[in-house]
Amino acid sequence: MRYSINKMLTVSLLVLQGLLLSACSDNRPTNTGVYLLLDTSGTYTRELTNALNLVNVLLVKLEPSDSLAVARIDTGSFSEKDIIAKVTFNDRPSEANRQKRHFRDDMDTFVKEVKPSRYTDITGGLLQAAEYLNEKGSGRKTILIYSDLKEELPEGYVRDMPFQLEGFDVIALNVTKLRSDNIDPREYMDRLEKWQQRVEEGGGSWRVVNDMSRLENIF
Repeated sequence: MRYSINKMLTVSLLVLQGLLLSACSDNRPTNTGVYLLLDTSGTYTRELTNALNLVNVLLVKLEPSDSLAVARIDTGSFSEKDIIAKVTFNDRPSEANRQKRHFRDDMDTFVKEVKPSRYTDITGGLLQAAEYLNEKGSGRKTILIYSDLKEELPEGYVRDMPFQLEGFDVIALNVTKLRSDNIDPREYMDRLEKWQQRVEEGGGSWRVVNDMSRLENIF
């Protein structure tokens, strides 16, 4: 009899523990945070007009309480000053539509007026993106990198630190091939492998999407 009571108590405790764990998991945020990094170095600025199509897709796909930020990759990108536009969408449709129009206007102005940067601090941009989305407390965190992934840093800049990207999806978009890649394709493959290794060692997931017609399938 004592054995049966003890067994019942054990089962009851296990069930209660399962319910508590389930309740805790249900309290996790379900909103999405997206941080888009735009390469503004050299001739890659010619690709930014096409990036507006990507912004349009994001504005359509993201929902109330979701967050979106777009920042430029330039000489030193670990800085909030490089954020071009940012928003957390309101629950009211009329207000959300106003936010989206304002966001698109800011992006149009940026693409028209952007000047190429001499250097490409991709690492700094990723660090800033992770910090921003962590502060937002987004449930799903996605970093999009619109770049050829060729990092060039000014003398003295230190960027050989590990990433902390647990729970992040990092997606490289429109990774165009450089002239030197056509001469030696290994440069292109090595570049992709290097970034994949750094992201995955930091706990994040990595994808490359060069077919921009697949953008709507990302979300």
